[in-house]
Amino acid sequence: MPPQTRRMPFPRVVIDRDADSEESSSEEEEMEDDVVESEAEGVEEEEEERMIDPKIEEVSAGKKNGKAPITISLKKVCKVCKKTGHEAGFKGATYIDCPMKPCFLCKMPGHTTVTCPHRVATEYGVVPAPHKHTRNSLDYVFERQLKPRIPTIKPAFVIPDQVDCAVIRYHSRRITCLEFHPTSNNILLSGDKKGQLGVLDFRKIHERTVYGNLHSCILNNMRFNPANDGTVYTASSDGTISCTDLETGISLSLMNLNPNGWQGPSSWRMLYGLDVNQDKGLVLVGDSFGFVHMVDIRSNNKIGEGTLIHKRGTKVVGLHCNPLQPDLLLSCGNDHFARIWDARRLEAGSSLRELPHKRVVNSAYFSPQSGSKILTTSQDNRIRVWDSIFGDLDLPSREIVHSQDFNRHLTPFRAEWDPKDPMESLVVIGRYISENYNGAALHPVDFIDISTGQLIAEVMDPNITTISPVNKLHPRDDLLATGSSRSIFIWKPKEKSGIVQERDEKKFVICGRAEKQHKKKLEGESDDDSDAETFSTK
Repeated sequence: MPPQTRRMPFPRVVIDRDADSEESSSEEEEMEDDVVESEAEGVEEEEEERMIDPKIEEVSAGKKNGKAPITISLKKVCKVCKKTGHEAGFKGATYIDCPMKPCFLCKMPGHTTVTCPHRVATEYGVVPAPHKHTRNSLDYVFERQLKPRIPTIKPAFVIPDQVDCAVIRYHSRRITCLEFHPTSNNILLSGDKKGQLGVLDFRKIHERTVYGNLHSCILNNMRFNPANDGTVYTASSDGTISCTDLETGISLSLMNLNPNGWQGPSSWRMLYGLDVNQDKGLVLVGDSFGFVHMVDIRSNNKIGEGTLIHKRGTKVVGLHCNPLQPDLLLSCGNDHFARIWDARRLEAGSSLRELPHKRVVNSAYFSPQSGSKILTTSQDNRIRVWDSIFGDLDLPSREIVHSQDFNRHLTPFRAEWDPKDPMESLVVIGRYISENYNGAALHPVDFIDISTGQLIAEVMDPNITTISPVNKLHPRDDLLATGSSRSIFIWKPKEKSGIVQERDEKKFVICGRAEKQHKKKLEGESDDDSDAETFSTK
């Protein structure tokens, strides 16, 4: 006997129209007027005698049937504080603040992001570096031996502000890291969320090489082998370190922290920060539990057990060895600290100095030439600079307000040094909050002078409507590589001549299914990890 179903009457729905909500269209109003006139002909006198709210009528009708009505309220609800009466977030190219929260950019109360003074002048509120009069022996060595190497006349900055070539949808997932080849000027390596490694010759952009057998999930960081520039070390969230030959794509696993596979989130270890100590022949990598591990380059074997260098259970997202003294190790993590270590006596709690931050530290780097400065990027929308590691490190020399706090699935923003700058003052970083450029919401890439906090340049292209969190400056040429969503863009300086050069479409390649649609006018691709094949060509 087939089962019998009991039909239930659909409950009445009472809709409260908010005064701030949009009014009905003219066609709907005309239809409503016709219905009201036809219904009101026979009940005009009755309605005049008893003025009853139609909402109360429906509620009472629902109570007669013994079922409570469902009330739907068309009110504006803030996505930030979950309260009604206002909205917050991006509206077109403008970010609207929640009035119950401080400014989203500088995190200070009293104003909104639109009126934040840091959007007008980046150097506003930057704490100047104090003039130190110390008799520390390390300061004396720095003044006498290292500082004379820095030229006294500051050269002009060369900004790559024009897209020279691009490969659209080069990866199948968002790009997580970029690295230029140490000897070949036209080779760029890129990693993505799927664990793939791309090798791009941006002089031959039609040749696409992507190795997909390295890792099973996010490729977080990569470094070249200092003894052999044909191999690269990669660290992934699958808990493995791989050494890959760039010619053949053959990968060798050096360490696996999850040999038994997935046993639950409490035991799964992921690898993030990675760097190579050339003097000791070591690969150092940080995991998601606060430990740092070492691998011998010569034997390709792990050395001992991991050492706890950050709070237990937090990620070690960045590692960097000093370029002049590789035994000095700089680390940063999710415990809101950046720390300086002596790699010769690396033990838990033995850090030389601790640099506290208010929120998660995305990256921490020594300066590329002298190694005497420190640059950190934090989620509290601050870029912090220490002018000398030999002086007082209790407070940073400068704090620069910059938009890098995000609330979506993105690769974290990291301020990167310009390795060619002899003054060690120019850095590049992507911007999260968009700006309105001729009606388009664009997220520019910023060049900042960290010695003054001044915004030197903001570069953007109307074709790049996605956020560009991954940026890398070329170590020898005046080039900039940008990873925006799944695409790679190569920037170069504009020609100084007054002749306007036409765009060479041969230098713009679209990969995948989007290649068939590149002649159509489509919406810009999203910043998340969806597979929608859309791209905007203008």
